[in-house]
Order: sequence, then C-alpha cells, then structure tokens
Amino acid sequence: MSNPVEFKHIGSQRDLFEIPDGVTFLNCANMSPQLRSVTSSGIEAVKSKESPWLISPPDWFSAPERLRELAAKLIGVDAEAVALVPSVSYGIAIAAANVKVERGQYIVLLNEQFPSNVYAWKVLAAQQNANIRTVQREPGGTWTDAVLAAIQNDTAVVTVPNCHWTDGSLIDLVQVGAKARSVGAALVVDASQSLGAYPIDIMKVQPDFLVSVGYKWLMGPYGLGYLYVAPVWREQGLPIENSWLSRAGSEDFARLVDYQDEYRSGARRFDMGEFPQFVLVPMAIEALRQILNWGVENIQNSLAILTKEIEQRVLKIGGSALPAGKRAAHMIGIRLPNGLPDQLSKRLASENIFVSIRGDSIRVAPHLYNDKADIDRLFEVLDEIL
Repeated sequence: MSNPVEFKHIGSQRDLFEIPDGVTFLNCANMSPQLRSVTSSGIEAVKSKESPWLISPPDWFSAPERLRELAAKLIGVDAEAVALVPSVSYGIAIAAANVKVERGQYIVLLNEQFPSNVYAWKVLAAQQNANIRTVQREPGGTWTDAVLAAIQNDTAVVTVPNCHWTDGSLIDLVQVGAKARSVGAALVVDASQSLGAYPIDIMKVQPDFLVSVGYKWLMGPYGLGYLYVAPVWREQGLPIENSWLSRAGSEDFARLVDYQDEYRSGARRFDMGEFPQFVLVPMAIEALRQILNWGVENIQNSLAILTKEIEQRVLKIGGSALPAGKRAAHMIGIRLPNGLPDQLSKRLASENIFVSIRGDSIRVAPHLYNDKADIDRLFEVLDEIL
C-alpha cells in the first residue's frame, strides 16, 4: 500500500502581488491580481518591439513552445496535446466544429452555465436540428447526479465545467466522462474555474476537449488560454481558422509560399492566429511557472483552510454554504440568513472588500494572497450590514 501524498501548506504570498494594504480581494474567480513578476515580464516584452530587428524567425515559435510545455505539465499531458487559444469561446467553437451531433440528438449542459460554454451549442443545435438538455440540480441534490441522469442514449455531447461558476459546487468529471463514453457522447469541459487551483486527472476524465482562460486561477494575462485536445482530434480535427503559423514548415519564412495542406503536429493545428503573442506569452510563462512552483495540490489544500473558515463563519450567523465535500475548496458561495441586502457589493467595495454576487449567493474566491485577516474583515462588514 502506497503512502498518502503529503501536501505542503503555503502561507500568505501577498508580497508577490501589488495589492495595497487595506484591500481585501476575494474575487480570483473573476480575475486574479497580477504577480509582480508577470508585470515585469510584460514590461520587458513590450519594450522588445522597440527593436524588431532583434526578433528572429525562431523567436516566433520558441516562447510559445515553452508556454505550451508549461501548460501541458500543469494539465498533466504532453505538449502535443495543447493548443494556445485566446478565449474559452474560441476553444468551445473548436469543439462544436468537430464533435458529431445529429438531428434529434441532445447536447447536455448545466442550468446557469457560464455563457461562453452555451452560445456555440445553441447555434450548433439549431444548425443540426438537435436539442439542448439543460440540467437542473434538485434541492439537496448534486450536479453530478443530475448530469448523470441527463446523459441518455440520445446524448451527443456533454459540455460542463468542473465546478459551477456561481458557488464552486463540484461535478465529478470522472463519473460524467465514463457515462458519456458509454453512450458514445463527446465530453467537453470548461475548466476556467478549476485549472490551476483544483487537480484534474485528464487520463481518468478523458475529455475530448478541455479549455481554460489564463487570467483567473492561472494568474496570466487576459486574452490567452489553453485547450487540451484528445488524441483522435489531433489527427483528424479541423481548426476554425487557417493561420499560416499552424501549417507544417511555417518555421521556414523563406518558403511560406510553398503552401502546405499538412498541419504542424498535435494540437498545434488548433492554435489561434498570431499565437506568438510577443507580449502575452512571456507574461503567461511567468504565471504558469509560479503556479507549478506552488503546486496545484498545495494551492487547493491551502485555500481549503480559508474556505472552511468562511463556511463555519456563515453558519454562525445563520446563513448557509455548501459543505467542503460538495464544492471545490478554492471558492464558496455563501447565502445570508435573510437574503442579499440591496447594494451589497457596492457597500463591501466601499470598505475595499471585493467579492462577486452570483444569483442569491456571495461568491468568495480567495487565493494565496489572502489569509484569515481577510476573512475576519469580510465578516466584520457583513455583521454591520446584517
């Protein structure tokens, strides 16, 4: 019997960020603060275009390949499996352009799912005369049970997150993936609210496509994200644009007019146009290096201490929250005993406390720049309001 893995608790990393004293930022699920090191790398990258004669053809590919390798390491795959994309909607569009959906079949997604993982499927369903099956979570039930019940023989695609963006409630992707495969359905995952803060075992989940933005839990710049592509699509999938950079031999600038039908290897066929992104890529590299240095498991376990404290504090004031086992440990939706007071987010912001209101809950999403003092400050103000 193997010994259990020991995780390292990570103390406050606030000094790595440019967060002023007195600011309590508990909204990483919206957009992470920028690491000082990421800002520095971005400034240097902006300056580099002052001298474009120093940028050689290999530079168009070398830094993106380093970024691809880091993203692959974080996801737990090899670099051949990762494409560089500008957004979740772009990655979902790739999935929708490739998965097979026939007339009368169903596409399964969650009620109140984030719109980036909804609109492309509505368009596809209309084009194919297919249907959307929206999963509702019953009171006291789980998203996992609801999704599993919705996956039937008429299901073509299951497209869900790892945890719901409003309150962190979990979906067991391993179970969902197995059920999807049993009926021949594709699995597409929006991991924007989990990748970088919650461990995902790709080999067990086996998604067809998994996409994430880079500016939330991955702490990178806005406008650059990552798409995992299953082996079958790396061999026969079609991209949604025809960038010259994605074609075989594009590294040889002297022969670009020797047009190629063949793509660069692996998931690179799905890379966005202008993927070298001379400013964003160096910033994203620095961000992923820091995430990998901390370790995703260590991040999750360290944040679990903070969200557990939040859970206990809201229960003390008569509110409610999902217990730890039913949600991801890096964010939590809390519901107050008498509902949400008017202008709550503005009142909190006036005290330099930043959270998100999602539906009838306050979504609290801390990271390693937070500590118990931030939780104390949040509940001090909530106590005053209540």
